Amino acid sequence: MRTVLITLLFIAIAPIIYAQNQFSGHITNQETGEPVFSATVYFPRLEKGTTTDIDGNFIIKNLPSGDCKLVVSSIGFTSYSQEVTIPSTNFELVLNPSAVEMEEVIVSTPFHQLQSENVMRVERESVSELNKKGAVTLADGISQIAGVENLSTGVGIGKPVIRGLSSNRVLTYTQGVRMENQQFGGEHGLGISSKGIGSVEVIKGPASLLYGSDALGGVLYLNPEQYASVGETNAEVNGDYFSNTLGYQASAMAKTSGEKLKFIARGSLAEHSDYKAGNGDRVTNTRFNEKDLKTGIAYQNEKFKSDLRYNFNRSELGIPEEIGEQTTSKTLVLPYQQIDNHILSLDNKIYFANSSIDAKFGYQFNNRKEFEDHHEHGEEHEDHAEEEHDHEGEHEEHDHHDEEGETLDPALDMELETFNYNIKYNLPKLGNFETIAGIQGMWQENRNTGEEVLIPNAETVDFGIFATTHFHLTKWDFQAGLRYDTRNIDSEVYGDLDDAEYIQAIDRDFNSFNGAFGAKYQFNKHLNARLNLASGFRAPNLAELTSNGSHHGANRYEVGNANLDNEQNFQIDFSLEWRNEHFEAFANAFHNTINNYIYLSPTGETMNENPVYDYVQDDAELYGGEAGIHIHPHPWDWLHIESSFETVTGKRSDDAYLPLIPANSITNTFRVEFNEGEIIKNKYAFIRLKNVFDKENTSAFETRTGGYSLLGAGIGGRVQLEKSEVQISINGNNLLDKSYIAHLSRLKTDGIANIGRNIMVSVQWFL
Repeated sequence: MRTVLITLLFIAIAPIIYAQNQFSGHITNQETGEPVFSATVYFPRLEKGTTTDIDGNFIIKNLPSGDCKLVVSSIGFTSYSQEVTIPSTNFELVLNPSAVEMEEVIVSTPFHQLQSENVMRVERESVSELNKKGAVTLADGISQIAGVENLSTGVGIGKPVIRGLSSNRVLTYTQGVRMENQQFGGEHGLGISSKGIGSVEVIKGPASLLYGSDALGGVLYLNPEQYASVGETNAEVNGDYFSNTLGYQASAMAKTSGEKLKFIARGSLAEHSDYKAGNGDRVTNTRFNEKDLKTGIAYQNEKFKSDLRYNFNRSELGIPEEIGEQTTSKTLVLPYQQIDNHILSLDNKIYFANSSIDAKFGYQFNNRKEFEDHHEHGEEHEDHAEEEHDHEGEHEEHDHHDEEGETLDPALDMELETFNYNIKYNLPKLGNFETIAGIQGMWQENRNTGEEVLIPNAETVDFGIFATTHFHLTKWDFQAGLRYDTRNIDSEVYGDLDDAEYIQAIDRDFNSFNGAFGAKYQFNKHLNARLNLASGFRAPNLAELTSNGSHHGANRYEVGNANLDNEQNFQIDFSLEWRNEHFEAFANAFHNTINNYIYLSPTGETMNENPVYDYVQDDAELYGGEAGIHIHPHPWDWLHIESSFETVTGKRSDDAYLPLIPANSITNTFRVEFNEGEIIKNKYAFIRLKNVFDKENTSAFETRTGGYSLLGAGIGGRVQLEKSEVQISINGNNLLDKSYIAHLSRLKTDGIANIGRNIMVSVQWFL
């Protein structure tokens, strides 16, 4: 069965040959009448576009006949979105200048619209903008988005937290497929390099209608960088230096595109020493390194598109335990992890006159190894490890050594193999209705080949079917949908009944119906309101159902519960947005009710010198929101003043507070931008102050966290060098070298502070 599923990944649906069509036109500036150069002209449904030349002209070939939405965007202009008829020539468009940030098409929602047209509010940021704020890792970068925080273990290990929910309650999508990398574990990160990621989209709230189980808390959607425009070949080399960790990351990319065939490849590597806290101590064994390869090849004609992408990421991460030896070495010491992640995705689209089929397939192989000090383990463990090492001859050996140079076998060696599919049919429009129906599914196998077992060998099978529709009126937009999901988890027994770490076999079925309804009302061209009601669910994961052992990275002994039920939630989300040429403001409020919320509760006992925690369930609720303003006053369009506030509170049904809920915070940014210049273009400078408030409302086994303020600043610009350009930026975080402990730091229990002052110098060379 597995072989058949993997083989499907490489089978593209044969292209259907039709007459070639093209769409061409001319774009000008409304105020000056001059042509608009380098404007993006894009058909979201077809995922095909181009840019205007120096005379404002464009042409897109190999298009299907019919009506299709066109989006035109350019920095300094209001984005245009309208349906047009293909084929068409001599299309004339006049863009209106605006100081408002350029809108982009939202990919994570089903109808690929601009954010202003979306019924669901989605946060979108380009990775280049996040990097300008001095982020060390991708997980660090996304915490700059309002409502998103970072559950961290040092600098190299971090997981996104969306409105107080994280780990298996937040789905991560990359290359159009859901990431599966043992995300139940808090002691490893995303396993994705920010290099080669174009933009980040965040859905805050239940997205089970679109993505099934585990999207109960939201979705982090990573869009890969785009191919070159038709007829172009581009290359890029960039390097970053981080003063705090004495770290660096380097990356090189090349891409080329013909009329139908496109190719892209990028290689990246990074190395960091132990980070230094604001008190001057280096936090022992927070060093990490990363190697990453991303490549893709795509083919598109007038009726068919296929995009094959591959990503390999190797992360080697130290596991910090205490403040010890003070060194700037980048060589890993025990304990540490090596995590290999392979992602292969195939995205096929077939276009008809007014409908299309979208079929995505993904294959992933994740191998997580943990190397620790020598462990004593029983004969049963040794026999089990020997048996698993022989499993199908598939385990690849790597040489790892301790300080005496002896070869080490990993104490923990987990292999996770996943195949998933997502097939959608975009139905022809019926009046003002746009409708999508589809199926999604996943097959997954977990295997252990090390001496320790966190979760047993198991197979997981998912299947979901859904439909969603969008209804558009002049001032109103409505969106609704319904979905049904099933999940089967079938695990093997581990150990003997008399063993202390015995794990019983389980065979559980989970299912859930979920729905969503949303409405957007446009009061006038400046003000709109959104109301979204959605339910979501999450089936318990293997760790929650079957755990019975020590988690050394988390320093606790976890005991699972085979009788756990689905988590089921219902969220109400309301937002208001005001937007004109020089002022923007937004306010979001949400209330999230979760039945059967699963959490770890300490028992007061110890096992293997670690405190024992049980997985238990209780009803819970989370509520809060975000608010912000963005001012760019006339005539100083180069000036930007931004402020955002976020808050979330989480409680159980007995009124006790939930653990790992982020503290309230407010971020103020003063930024200037100058796009034109004789020598340096796209110049920017900013200063940012993030104030985090005291965290008093903690769970029973957490302590309060004091508030703190972090000052950041940066400058940058782009220099033209004949036929190439160089982007140079210098950004700093925690410039006052504040010693602080974030509430979501997993090192908080050991009294270990977060990273101190860090200056990032970045150079990008565009060839």
